[in-house]
Amino acid sequence: MEKSREILQKIWGYDQFRPLQEDIVDAAIYGKDVLALLPTGGGKSICFQVPGLAREGICIVVSPLIALMEDQVRQLVKRGVRAKALTSGMSHREMDITLDNARFGGLDFLYVSPERIQTRLFLERVKNMEIGLLVVDEAHCISEWGHDFRPPYRSIAVLRELHPQVPVMAVTATATAEVKQDIIENLQLQNPAVFEATFERPNLTYEVFPVSNKTEAIVSLCNRLKGHVGIVYCQTRRSVKEIMQLLQAKKIKANMYHGGMDADQRSASLQAWLSEETPVMVATNAFGMGIDKPNVRFVAHYELPNNPEAYFQEAGRAGRDGQFSRTFAFVESNDLNELEAKVLAQFPEIETVKLVYRALCNYLKIAIGSGDSETYAVDFNEFTKRFNLSPAVAYPALKLLEMNGDLVFSEDAFHSSRV
Repeated sequence: MEKSREILQKIWGYDQFRPLQEDIVDAAIYGKDVLALLPTGGGKSICFQVPGLAREGICIVVSPLIALMEDQVRQLVKRGVRAKALTSGMSHREMDITLDNARFGGLDFLYVSPERIQTRLFLERVKNMEIGLLVVDEAHCISEWGHDFRPPYRSIAVLRELHPQVPVMAVTATATAEVKQDIIENLQLQNPAVFEATFERPNLTYEVFPVSNKTEAIVSLCNRLKGHVGIVYCQTRRSVKEIMQLLQAKKIKANMYHGGMDADQRSASLQAWLSEETPVMVATNAFGMGIDKPNVRFVAHYELPNNPEAYFQEAGRAGRDGQFSRTFAFVESNDLNELEAKVLAQFPEIETVKLVYRALCNYLKIAIGSGDSETYAVDFNEFTKRFNLSPAVAYPALKLLEMNGDLVFSEDAFHSSRV
């Protein structure tokens, strides 16, 4: 207990843990398997980062999103902790160097995607690593009962087989009874300590307004709450830019954040928001993961995300200091029809997926079913034009193939696309 508080104070500058955090941290430090269910804003990362530093050996964190991994790595490095993320956007040489650092004690944390765990390069190196803690973030992805099932998550158990004495911590924000049992069985958790916080956020309101003009509603809201810190979520970069420009034209101090901006632009925008120079951030869902600003007084949705879990997560970025805060969703008459069409477009027919896969193999000049552990550059625009494919069809087909474990598709904004 004393050691965990000492690390919390030294690295994060906090004097005490939030409810349940200390119990979770200490269970992991003492070598128990842990299943922790904490709501958005409940401080999940600290629950595994503190014991990751307290235990001897490297802490391996399995995470599904490159943006989330990179954000957590940045936060750790900023605090003087040695951390790296192993992502599909890296070259074979970069991965080789990172894995060597992990093997020979040069890292405290190694973040890795579930797809990367299955590669021969990773499996051979991990056998010889001294691992102190294995963490599975967003653990609900392991379950077919979960809302965001990722088949590669089912392969994580191989790490437990290679290092049976290493404690495993599974963390998630959402899990039904079936999902919890599936996580425990698939990860082979031994007599796990299960911690489940309440998902009720009594300091938040969830308000939905049917309106005839969403842009006017957003402007009116930001004027009413002028001076308060807030986030306006949009689903597209175009909407982000338009709403930010509209707010600025109305003399509201606003900035924007989305994945298409370069790193310097995003950093400048984030700092202006954190310092409250521009207290309103207009953003896509690229904004928010791992960003800890406690005094966000409102979150507004100009456009609805594709599922309730995403809405709950984004709205949950308000009021993390426990003070009264409000969340708003503005809905025009055609929004629900567009949302339904968007969800259907994310899951193309099986014949369409097969067509895109065959076209990709043709484009790369490789036999169907080959290319295991190889990396190929793809000009996505050229690919879709050559085979007369709609990008709106080809992209979700490639993402489905990735979810199914057939390929890894890197879409890093700062490198060429790769499969």
